[in-house]
Amino acid sequence: MPRPLLLLLVVLAAAAANAATAQTTTTDAADALLAWRATLSNATSLSGWTRATPACTWRGVSCSSSAAVVALRLRGLSLGGGLDALDFAAFPALTELDLNGNNLTGGIPANISRLRSLAALDLGNNGLAGEIPPQLGDLSGLVELRLYNNNLAGAIPRQLNRLPKIVHFDLGANFLTDGNLAAFTPMPTVTFMSLYLNSFNGSFPEFVLNSGNITYLDLSQNALTGSIPNTMPEKLPNLRYLNLSINTFSGEIPASIARLTKLEDLRIANTGLTGGVPEFLGSMPQLRILELGDNQLGGKIPPVIGKLTKLQRLDIKNAGLESNLPPELGNLKNLTFLELSLNQLTGGLPPEFAGMRAMREFGISTNNLTGEIPPALFTSWPELISFQVQNNSFLGEIPPEIGKLTKLKFLYLFSNKLTGAMPVELGELGNLVEMDLSVNSLTGPIPNSFGNLRKLTRLALFFNKLTGVIPPEIGNMTALQNFDVNTNHLQGELPATITALKNLQFFSVFDNKMSGTIPPDFGKGLALQVVSFTNNSFSGELPKHICDGLKLQNFTANNNNFTGTLPACLKSCRGLNRVRLEGNNFTGDISEAFGVHPGLVYLDVTGSKLIGRLSSDWGQCLSLTLLHLDGNRISGGIPAAFGRMKSLQDLSLAGNDLTGGIPAVLGNLRLFNLNLSHNSFSGPIPVSLSNNPKLRKVDLSGNMLNGTVPVSISKLGGLTLLDLSKNRLSGQIPSELGNLAQLQMLLDLSSNSLSGTIPSNLEKLVNLQKLNLSHNELTGSIPAGFSRMSSLETVDFSYNQLTGRIPSGSAFQNASASAYIGNSGLCGDVQGLSSCDLSSTSSSSGHHKRVVIATVVSVVGVVLLIVIITCLILLCRRRPREKKEVEYSTNDSYESLMIWEKEGKFTFLDITNATDNFNETFCIGKGGFGSVYRAELSSQLAEEVVFIVRIALGCTRANPESRPSMRSVAQEISAHTQAYLSEPFKLITISKLTD
Repeated sequence: MPRPLLLLLVVLAAAAANAATAQTTTTDAADALLAWRATLSNATSLSGWTRATPACTWRGVSCSSSAAVVALRLRGLSLGGGLDALDFAAFPALTELDLNGNNLTGGIPANISRLRSLAALDLGNNGLAGEIPPQLGDLSGLVELRLYNNNLAGAIPRQLNRLPKIVHFDLGANFLTDGNLAAFTPMPTVTFMSLYLNSFNGSFPEFVLNSGNITYLDLSQNALTGSIPNTMPEKLPNLRYLNLSINTFSGEIPASIARLTKLEDLRIANTGLTGGVPEFLGSMPQLRILELGDNQLGGKIPPVIGKLTKLQRLDIKNAGLESNLPPELGNLKNLTFLELSLNQLTGGLPPEFAGMRAMREFGISTNNLTGEIPPALFTSWPELISFQVQNNSFLGEIPPEIGKLTKLKFLYLFSNKLTGAMPVELGELGNLVEMDLSVNSLTGPIPNSFGNLRKLTRLALFFNKLTGVIPPEIGNMTALQNFDVNTNHLQGELPATITALKNLQFFSVFDNKMSGTIPPDFGKGLALQVVSFTNNSFSGELPKHICDGLKLQNFTANNNNFTGTLPACLKSCRGLNRVRLEGNNFTGDISEAFGVHPGLVYLDVTGSKLIGRLSSDWGQCLSLTLLHLDGNRISGGIPAAFGRMKSLQDLSLAGNDLTGGIPAVLGNLRLFNLNLSHNSFSGPIPVSLSNNPKLRKVDLSGNMLNGTVPVSISKLGGLTLLDLSKNRLSGQIPSELGNLAQLQMLLDLSSNSLSGTIPSNLEKLVNLQKLNLSHNELTGSIPAGFSRMSSLETVDFSYNQLTGRIPSGSAFQNASASAYIGNSGLCGDVQGLSSCDLSSTSSSSGHHKRVVIATVVSVVGVVLLIVIITCLILLCRRRPREKKEVEYSTNDSYESLMIWEKEGKFTFLDITNATDNFNETFCIGKGGFGSVYRAELSSQLAEEVVFIVRIALGCTRANPESRPSMRSVAQEISAHTQAYLSEPFKLITISKLTD
């Protein structure tokens, strides 16, 4: 066979063999792709992958001229699933695998290393987890590796150091740790390195510093410490982009950075650096981006920054700067972004800033800047889209030139001292998306021109001094979502055109002077979330459609003149959070207005005319902290389901027609305030209320509660107010109430049937301001120790059976007689009360004598000494009338033991005061017929004890003939009391003597 023909046959055979191999390879790849697709979710974008068409024509598949699959690009298709089912061995010629921007999960398979020809691997923006397989280091031809924004963890495998051709190395936004990072060797071929947003700590990585060809370096958002290396210019001379932000470096910005002559983008914000903004930055004219914010640099803004004429972005916010704004910054003609907010900048806004003609986003908020806003800025910045100068002290009016900013989207002038009317030119900002002019002193009306702002989504004008009405042109602002004009002086009605705002979500007009009715279709077809009509003079009914979208969260209409029933849709708004409707005249059944609201925190419908019963559905409002339904006409009882509202802190149902007992389950709540006053509750006060140590105020007044005051109330150590008045309580006042050390505002037990004495232990309530024990059946005296209750402001003991002296102290001495009226036995230096006997204070003797007083304690308690004396006197009258009066003998043996030198006067109050109302601490013995107390009396009071006892003993002589007559008793008493009698002796009766 001729040689040329043989060669031809060999070539044809080889071609046929290659074609067969390529066909086999393509078939294997197609099978592998179809098998993998079958495991994916949301794979409708790959519906064209069928055997009916060649694999090389499938979406994302690229083939070589020999039909081998060389690239698989399925970027951003939201594919779900994993990589384990993909047979990488079927793609021997694959050079590029791009699965970026999907929803892939699971780990990166180790057999991905079978892709021997792979040059570019991009698995970024997925949900891959686990560790990076070391086998990736076997992909010797890999040039680009992108694994960023996944959930990869663990250390970076050292085998990646073996990638001899790697140029682009991006492992950012994972959960990688430093691990063996210190053992890493340099990667001299890498030009792009990103390890941002991981968990690397320690000092600046040495292997990075020695990878000398890096031009782009991002180590931001880690936990690197120490100082920024000074050797960076020598080690990384080609750096163009350096981002070290959000780490924990220390020290100053190194001066060596100035030697990075190719550096264009420097970002070292929030790194813990100090030492001010260095002047040397002005010698880096190549800089385009400079971010130094969120460091505590302090100091001033160097004017030399104005030399960086290529600068496009300057961010030094929140850096502790104490400076004015250098006019030289106006030379930054290419600057598009300036952020100097959150510093202590002072002075004015330089007109020279008009030289920043490329400005798009301008932010100097939250400083101490003053003066007027230069109008020239608005005529020189035609590209401006954001102007944020809020939280300063700018003065004057808003320049009308602002209307020239036709590209402006965000205008924030709030919290300044701007005055005057809003310029109508604001209506020319047709691209405006958000405008906030709140918290100023703007006056005048809302311009009609605002109706031209058809792209505006947020309008905030609250806390100004605006007048007039809301213009009807507001209905043209069809993109509006947030409308807030609260706390102004706006008048008139809401315009009917407001119903045209079909995107409205937030609507607030509270604290104005508006009136009239709300348009009945307001809210129809909307998804309103926040609505506030509070503190106006609106009338009529609330719109029935206000909660049509069932998205309502905060709804306040309190303090208006609304009438009618509440919108029925409220009951279906499960997302309600805060509702205030108090101060209106709503009617209807409360159970038809409210249902199950799991997120409801605050509800107040005080002062309306709602009827109906409380539903057990309230027990499912588990987030409720305040529930006020005071002053309505709600009837029935409190459902036991209220005990499930574990978040409830303030419950007020006062002034309704509620009946039945107070549920014991209320004691399971952690209430701060409980007000059930002025209803018709009956039965005892639940002892379980004492289970809640957080209770601060309890008002159960004006009901029909009976039984005793529970001693357990004394466990409520934080109580500041206790009002149990106007009930049917009986028994004694528990002395344990004196243990309520925090009781401050009020203790009111009036208008009950309480009996017994006032416990002296109440004197421990030293913080109490108001005490009312009136209209009961209390006996005994007001404890003298009450004079130590220094915080008392008002007291009322009227209409009891109290006796004795009024305690000292301003609250007692300054009270009117009405505070003591109805107590015939009280005396003291209060106008309208009789004076107590003052003779005890006129004695010249300055010493005291100890006297042991025997007091008989009967079944019902201490028998008052004055009653004993009266009985003894009456006993004297029982001797036979025919017997001759016998004068009392001064030689009697009793008299010889009892007569003292001086004469005087005493009252039973003196004895009770001396024994602290017969306190146990003064008791020295008890017998079958009485108890013996020891007390210190003045000598004059001691004489009076002896004097009265002497007369009493005379009346008890065994021989009736020797008992003194009533006349002699009267004469004897007269001799002691004549100086204190207010009437002539002949008019004195026995009853007067024994009072």
